[in-house]
Amino acid sequence: MSSATPSRPPTPVTRVLRLCLHALFAGLLALAAGRAVADSAPRAGWVVAVCALLAAVYAAGAHAPAVGRSPRAAGLWLAGMGAVWAALLLLSPDGLWLAFPLYFLELHLLRLRWGLAAVAVTACAAIGGFLGHSGAVTPGAFLGPLLGGAVAVATVLGYQALYRESERRRELIEELIDTRAELAAAERGAGILAERERLAREIHDTLAQGLSSIQLLLRAAERALPDDAPAADHIARAREAAQENLAEARRFVRALTPPDLEHGSLAGALERLCSGAPGPRVRFSVSGPPRELPTPYEVALLRIAQSALANVVRHARADRAEITLTFMDTSVTLDVVDDGRGFDPASAPSGEGGFGLPAMRARAESLGGLFTVESDPGQGTAVAVTLPLPLEA
Repeated sequence: MSSATPSRPPTPVTRVLRLCLHALFAGLLALAAGRAVADSAPRAGWVVAVCALLAAVYAAGAHAPAVGRSPRAAGLWLAGMGAVWAALLLLSPDGLWLAFPLYFLELHLLRLRWGLAAVAVTACAAIGGFLGHSGAVTPGAFLGPLLGGAVAVATVLGYQALYRESERRRELIEELIDTRAELAAAERGAGILAERERLAREIHDTLAQGLSSIQLLLRAAERALPDDAPAADHIARAREAAQENLAEARRFVRALTPPDLEHGSLAGALERLCSGAPGPRVRFSVSGPPRELPTPYEVALLRIAQSALANVVRHARADRAEITLTFMDTSVTLDVVDDGRGFDPASAPSGEGGFGLPAMRARAESLGGLFTVESDPGQGTAVAVTLPLPLEA
């Protein structure tokens, strides 16, 4: 590969083109030497010797790694070949044909402006050699070298444009493959988290609540029995077993909690979410006395906050946003407000099981909560979710 194009391992096409260039150069040298010998030219021996020297210089440069890597080394090699070729032009008019492969070498090995200058010098030398040997000024003396140079320039520039386009497509394909791998990993992670949340919610809503109800019923039955009743001891042991299993169910729920909630409270997770959000400045505040919430509530509020903040970053073009967690006597409220460009809620997607607003609404309604969106174009957006607190939170 030349210094004019990025260094990459040669492809089968570039190998074939290189071999064709070598074969063309060798064939034209053989033609010049053969015609000099066949025509018994006065300086046939000198022509053969110069052709052999030019072939040696060409072979040395073709096998030298520095020529393909360094424009300076390529320029020195081409200057040496040009000097030997000029000597061949003085000896034989057949040296004129070597100008065509020289055009390609100059354009491939030198930077564009130097390559074009070298092509112009080579074309002028070819025209001068032709005029010197023919002694007649004809249009063909000028058109041949000039058209050959123009064809070489158009071919090389077209090849380089195609090469750059293929490189861009290769980079896009590699980026697409990497992005697909990242999306697949993200989807797997999201699926795992969703399954953990589902299991935690199912355990909390079924097993934990059922065991809690059994414990309350056994406690009521224990109080209703006389102190010396034979079943009192069995009921006490059953109540203790239900209490132990309830504690175990709650440990399962905590173990299935999302990683953001594993090492702190919901307020701490929301504060970390705001501090790490890219784009607009996000402020977090807590209103009212904090209280412990059931795990499904914390998971739902955290996920809604994450989704709402992601919408702010991606779509709102906001400068500021604020997340407020409000604890009241019978409910807990999460508000996400931004000063972005807003939108028309009536035209937003709706329905169950979707993404963004529908997913947030579904989470809130699954816990008996209320989800509202207030927005107008150019007026920012306010997202609010209110969840009623259970009797035992």
